[in-house]
Amino acid sequence: MPEFIYKGKTFNNPVEFALHKIGGKWKMPILWRLDKKLYRTGELMRDIPNITQKMLTQQLRELEDDGLVHRKVYPEVPPRVEYSITELGRSALPLVHALRNWGLEQMEKEGVNH
Repeated sequence: MPEFIYKGKTFNNPVEFALHKIGGKWKMPILWRLDKKLYRTGELMRDIPNITQKMLTQQLRELEDDGLVHRKVYPEVPPRVEYSITELGRSALPLVHALRNWGLEQMEKEGVNH
């Protein structure tokens, strides 16, 4: 497959493109949680260990820009913001589940406690 450009970034194959959308340390944990309920930023901060405010904000913006997460701002003072998963984001969840299951299998084989 020839390389292609998306939003100014060059990709060499569909797997690389998919990993750009949902890969990294934080995007899958965010999507995993949003599958269960709506979240406010502070709730996500408390629910995802070790993520910084800056990183959470960045990852949520990228997920929103890619159409995987919806951000709803309520016109209140102070403003209330809620995040939810979109249908496109939900379509990525089987991949997240498969990677989680594979990871659990590997952890078991390596004797890693979880």
